[in-house]
Amino acid sequence: MVDDHEENLRIIAGVLGPHGYDLMPALNATQVFERMASRVPDLILLDVVLPDMNGIEICRRLKQNEKWNEIPVIFLSAADDKSLVVEALESGGVDYISKPFNQAELISRVRTHLLLKQTRDDLALLAADKDELLRVMAHDFKNQLSGVLMSAKLLLERKESAALPERSLKLIRNMWESSDRMMGFLKSFLANQGARRQSLEVRPVDLEELISSCIAEVEPSALVKGTKIKRAKGEGVGKVLMDSNAGRQVIGNLIENAIKFCPMRSEVCISTSLGDSGMALIEVVDNGPGFTPEDRTRMFERYSRLSARPSGGEPSTGLGLFIVKSLVLAMGGRIRLADDEPGEKGARFLLEFKIAD
Repeated sequence: MVDDHEENLRIIAGVLGPHGYDLMPALNATQVFERMASRVPDLILLDVVLPDMNGIEICRRLKQNEKWNEIPVIFLSAADDKSLVVEALESGGVDYISKPFNQAELISRVRTHLLLKQTRDDLALLAADKDELLRVMAHDFKNQLSGVLMSAKLLLERKESAALPERSLKLIRNMWESSDRMMGFLKSFLANQGARRQSLEVRPVDLEELISSCIAEVEPSALVKGTKIKRAKGEGVGKVLMDSNAGRQVIGNLIENAIKFCPMRSEVCISTSLGDSGMALIEVVDNGPGFTPEDRTRMFERYSRLSARPSGGEPSTGLGLFIVKSLVLAMGGRIRLADDEPGEKGARFLLEFKIAD
């Protein structure tokens, strides 16, 4: 409670004290900062007019300090000037109560903002717990899974495996396939989290070089399934505005998805051209199962499992297209599925990015 009149502090204490609140009074800005240095409150009731520094300036300074900027500040003032109310709220205040105040109103607003702060604190704790879990997943879980995968793979590849009973070999294959699917989900989940936190650097990027790099990365997967990746060069678009890492993730993900869902010995085509909107247009076309009308309504949602299933038993998390769209929008681009007939065989994704001057 901050007020330069002790009588006002006694009145506020008389209203809030019986409700079990632990109260700390201050008569001026100097006392505010001295006391907060040793004991941080959950909420501040702040008068606007004070002898050494007005309440609005105190609030601004509180919001500039990382230790104090989450504390809700409720202004109490006899001044009812609307411009002053606006200035107080813009300085970081969460509420403004005019004096003389109604006791029930003061109690209600204090209770409400303390509950809101408790909710924010709980959410911050959950976020910290999630970050710690992600750190463990990124390091410990991946290491353990990699060990299981490697062990199962070595067992399957050893010549001695031929002497093992078929039941044992089946169990080893199941172990390898289950671990592989889990690793795929883990990588996609971490990629999703990384995409949400990723700091993008949008700058001119050579589109031809980027696409060639993406094709080179997915070629091993294509060879396994006998899939041909066709690069259809259209009009040269030069450099486009995107983050190179995010752009590689977007285009690579679309090509990899096409390989994953197409039947064996299929063809995936990537072409570039100048779009009607004056932007660079990238098309990724496959001859897979396509999308149903229901698929089209939720294909970019998180953890959305669509009707098609990977043709080679590869893992699918339902995060790929969600990550792709999030990154495309963050780079100022656009993505859509071409308006072919729903359910028609094959899919044609269209990406648009601004051309660099």
